[in-house]
Amino acid sequence: MSLSKREFLGVLAAAAAAGLPLARHAQADTASAQAGLYDVPPFGNVSFLHLTDCHAQLLPLYFREPSVNLGVGPMAARPPHLVGEHLLRYAGLRPGSAAAHAFTFLDFDTAARRYGKVGGFAHLATLVRQLKASRPGALLLDGGDTWQGSALALWTRGQDMVQACLQLGVDVMTGHWEFTYGQARVQELVDKTLAGRIEFLAHNVKTADFGDPVFKGWTLREVNGVPCAIIGQAFPYTPIANPRYFVPEWTFGIQEEALQQLVDRVRAAGAQVVVLLSHNGMDVDLKLASRVRGIDAILGGHTHDGLPVPVLVDNAGGKTIVTNAGSHGKFLGVLDLQVRSGRVADFRYRLLPVFANQLQPDAAMAALIEDLRAPHEARLNEPLAVTEGLLYRRGNFNGTWDQLICDALMEVCDAPIAFSPGFRWGSTLLPGQTITRERMMDQVATTYSYVTVTEMSGQTIKTVLEDVCDNLFNPDPYYQQGGDMVRVGGLSYACEPGAPMGRRIQDLRLDGQPLQADKIYRVAGWAPVSEAAAAAGGPMVWEVLETWFKTHRQVRLRRPNQPRLIGMQGNPGWAALGT
Repeated sequence: MSLSKREFLGVLAAAAAAGLPLARHAQADTASAQAGLYDVPPFGNVSFLHLTDCHAQLLPLYFREPSVNLGVGPMAARPPHLVGEHLLRYAGLRPGSAAAHAFTFLDFDTAARRYGKVGGFAHLATLVRQLKASRPGALLLDGGDTWQGSALALWTRGQDMVQACLQLGVDVMTGHWEFTYGQARVQELVDKTLAGRIEFLAHNVKTADFGDPVFKGWTLREVNGVPCAIIGQAFPYTPIANPRYFVPEWTFGIQEEALQQLVDRVRAAGAQVVVLLSHNGMDVDLKLASRVRGIDAILGGHTHDGLPVPVLVDNAGGKTIVTNAGSHGKFLGVLDLQVRSGRVADFRYRLLPVFANQLQPDAAMAALIEDLRAPHEARLNEPLAVTEGLLYRRGNFNGTWDQLICDALMEVCDAPIAFSPGFRWGSTLLPGQTITRERMMDQVATTYSYVTVTEMSGQTIKTVLEDVCDNLFNPDPYYQQGGDMVRVGGLSYACEPGAPMGRRIQDLRLDGQPLQADKIYRVAGWAPVSEAAAAAGGPMVWEVLETWFKTHRQVRLRRPNQPRLIGMQGNPGWAALGT
């Protein structure tokens, strides 16, 4: 689908408000859209292109932004914790525009049908090539969570994404979910397949015995005569948020002091520009930027925050630009720097939505993707059911995909309560679309997707919910160690995000009756981080889902089981109904 001329002019007007270029074109076909919407005038003498958290999505898809992204404490009412109309006002975007659709959840079903799918590596390749042509020497940085998130990536152990990234022309990357393939597989790909082509940087990954670096921590690249240092920061809490047994010999962490020492070192080595390629999450990056001097820009990932406007953070050395480039291949960040007299004097930043209908796919990348998918195409495309409602995941609490997973676990495992991890990745399906095996696997494709059924006391259930809630809403970003809130099926509860740890989860009820602290309940879940759970030999969650789909070929509209929020009225990270 291509936009009409009237719609396309609206796209351009919204793009101008978002810092994207305004151009006039007689026709709104793909070629003219590509020439106009993505005609980003070069600026300065150093450029970085940034993608992150694509989660192994090679083809265009739908992806709904969150309606609940709460900030508490010092993060309240500030980016990235702005959703819907609050974000539009902050960024100066027009409601109903293509940019509004790209950056918010508003009227998602209608807008998605109007503007089409986003992302796709063949379309990204075209955009990268176009931008590099106008920016000689520009470097393409990948913030990680690239090799995981799809059935194809799982079945090939990340090989498909490595080949696609090599074809895309990625120069430097860091990681997080990459580590869930295990130490040996990561080192095999880094030391052999990527060697000499893509530098894998992670200064904060050390050996557990002697504290030696596992990967190269930084690289110095000259761009148009300007020495630029790029430092890699892998996800600091990998062994906590994911199974420790995948990386038993490695330690992670934020390592603020070590980072400051490294920044000083690269400056002493002659770097006039220092960029941190981070997978910390934006709240952590904002705190880090305020405490570490000498970093010009943080190109961040992990929290999937598609933020059209960067945040400037003051610190003892000046200011640091902090950005986050969304997820699923939906955006490409463009950071242009003017470097004079050995320092960054000025900059321009744009976060470009990748509208698949407005970019011609790169032929070589499209052919590679077709070859990678060909042996698995029939299995990927097998229909399982049809959805009557919008299926999405993303937000602090339940989404409709998560609700479906919880419902299936409770029914197939005969459990009154279900937990599903607060993962941020997973494609969106519009009402009436077919749920294929590929779209189902987009939600569950991990190397540890085992299903568990556990007998838990009411007190233990509350403790689990409190622990996860603290990982999400601790007022100190350095203690935010995971994804979004665990998704809950069967139980209702209230949540006060601003309360102290241990007092956020309230009024737990099952079938309308208060949960009893000393009573034992049967709880189904999946993706346990313990090695014992993996060794127990339970089914994979997709096997449970496929069993459920056999008796639910028509999936009815699902209303997410959202908690009753306390103390969040007026918070700009919460849409009115959290829908």
